[in-house]
Amino acid sequence: QVQLVESGGGQVQPGGSLRLSCVASGSIFTIRAMSWYRQAPGKQRELVAVASSAGSTNYADSVKGRFTISRDNGKNTVYLQMDSLKPEDTAVYYCNVEVMFRHYWGQGTQVTVSS
Repeated sequence: QVQLVESGGGQVQPGGSLRLSCVASGSIFTIRAMSWYRQAPGKQRELVAVASSAGSTNYADSVKGRFTISRDNGKNTVYLQMDSLKPEDTAVYYCNVEVMFRHYWGQGTQVTVSS
């Protein structure tokens, strides 16, 4: 089993920044993709950003140029730096990792962008 613990959410004003962290622990051999998803009230969960084990990254169009995903493989940790936040970024953010072809989810952390 793999456990994920997220941190870093909170409330911020439009234009502000937050940094999310997700630490993986447990039966980890090799983590392949590490991703961030989000789910706003009344909407489906959507992919925000993904970082592959090879170092490539991809982003949803809505966050390109504002969010940056990075990972520290030695610490089994993935980060999401969120800058220039907008009210429409308000959502619960979930970490997802792929280990041995299985996907694991964190418990989610709330991000609220409001003045």
